[in-house]
Amino acid sequence: MISSAMLRGIWAYRGFILGSVKREFQSKYRNAMLGAAWTVLNPLAMILVYTIIFAQVMQSKLPGAASQFAYSIYLCAGILTWGLFAEITARGQNMFLEQANLLKKISFPRICLPLIVVLNACVNFGIIFSLFVLFLIVSGQFPGWVFFTLFPVLLLQILLAIGLGMVLGVLNVFFRDVGQFFGIFIQFWFWLTPIVYPASIVPPEIRAYLVWNPLAPIIASYQAILVAGRSPEWASLLPAALLAVALCVLGMKLFRKRAGEMVDEL
Repeated sequence: MISSAMLRGIWAYRGFILGSVKREFQSKYRNAMLGAAWTVLNPLAMILVYTIIFAQVMQSKLPGAASQFAYSIYLCAGILTWGLFAEITARGQNMFLEQANLLKKISFPRICLPLIVVLNACVNFGIIFSLFVLFLIVSGQFPGWVFFTLFPVLLLQILLAIGLGMVLGVLNVFFRDVGQFFGIFIQFWFWLTPIVYPASIVPPEIRAYLVWNPLAPIIASYQAILVAGRSPEWASLLPAALLAVALCVLGMKLFRKRAGEMVDEL
């Protein structure tokens, strides 16, 4: 998927990549009185709201889960990781449009743009997820060693997101309706993924269609690790892994084939 020439180009422009990530992070809070503190306050407020409202007020529980925080953890596990996927795909589909001036004026390896998108999203996710992990530890709900099985699932989700984002990004340069359509589609995708509700409450005839949702087993893996403290069902992730590889290959091919035309179109 990535040639040695591309890897050399990425390494040569590592300063440009890291500098872009740093500038974007700083620009988000440049005119805010509390500055980067908002990166902590916003996710902390969200976690507290989910915990208080869903665990304490609504007394929502999952089938077979004894902990009073089970539903809050279930919800956070799905929403936080969904947010990472949504951010990468949303930024990915617009990355060439947003950087049109840069693409026209400066010569640099275009593969840097997807990397900047992923790194920016991972920084934001890392902050909010670290607070969530801290909550798990303080509340006594940390799953133990099985927590580390989360990382290959996270890598798979990032590959799926950036592969899809690259395909959408190239298509969106030539067909602007692609971005508009995906913005609507992803809203339906969220509610068709067991994030707010457990898959067990879905009618069996509808549940059978969840196998066609590549994010369903990924989100279920996070929930299994963080709520039940058990390893994911690795076999269930195979279709999503194959799709992620296929999208990354397709995205790279489209990118290489249309790179010159994209600059003219922009």
